[in-house]
Amino acid sequence: MTIGNKIPVPLAPELLDKSWSARESWRVLAIMAEFVEATERLNAVRPAVSIFGSARTPPDHPYYELTERIARELSDAGFTVISGGGPGIMEAANKGAFYGRSPSVGLNIQLPHEQLSNRYQDISQTFRHFFARKVMFVKFASAYVVMPGGFGTLDELMEALTLVQTRKTRRIPIILVQASFWKGMLDWFRSTLVAEKMIDPEDMDLIQVIDEPSAVVRAIFSHYEKRGFEPSAAEREALLNL
Repeated sequence: MTIGNKIPVPLAPELLDKSWSARESWRVLAIMAEFVEATERLNAVRPAVSIFGSARTPPDHPYYELTERIARELSDAGFTVISGGGPGIMEAANKGAFYGRSPSVGLNIQLPHEQLSNRYQDISQTFRHFFARKVMFVKFASAYVVMPGGFGTLDELMEALTLVQTRKTRRIPIILVQASFWKGMLDWFRSTLVAEKMIDPEDMDLIQVIDEPSAVVRAIFSHYEKRGFEPSAAEREALLNL
């Protein structure tokens, strides 16, 4: 294949393989089916709060116990709690909600080293694709609660901040729990990202840091006090274009 006057680039063998092309087409249909199935199952869970955090946190860790308390208070306050459906903080979130008044939802992911689903799920939905799963976390969430975690947790946090900052989704509370854990990152945001004009100073207002479970619940209710939990018509349209 020749591109302008540049040296011809040979097509990769898989691009010449019609069977590979057919597999790619079927994969697109499988992705569509994943979106449709998840949307149908989760449409009735609102209002919901998505909770993120490390899969490596053991049940006897203070972060696990704190997450369980937060999830229980959210559930008793009428919020469906959505987690990744696995162990650690995800299990703590599902467990707290499972024993509360509102549904506990796990959005599980198939991994090469199989993620074990926790047993505290009223609704369990399994995904093959991370991006489809991430859309569902945002699409149905009235708030994000982010516990200490690693790369996956940071990925979800940055995704939420980016979508809200760029107005690709409605503004929702994004709450970081455990101030001491997040302090270094937030200091760097201010000293580097804001200072070098990579983000606006006002972008820091997208984040709240709250450690007390009851205060987390109050902050979410306060955000929606004058507008209600249901997305507006414009917000629904934006959610269709995530």
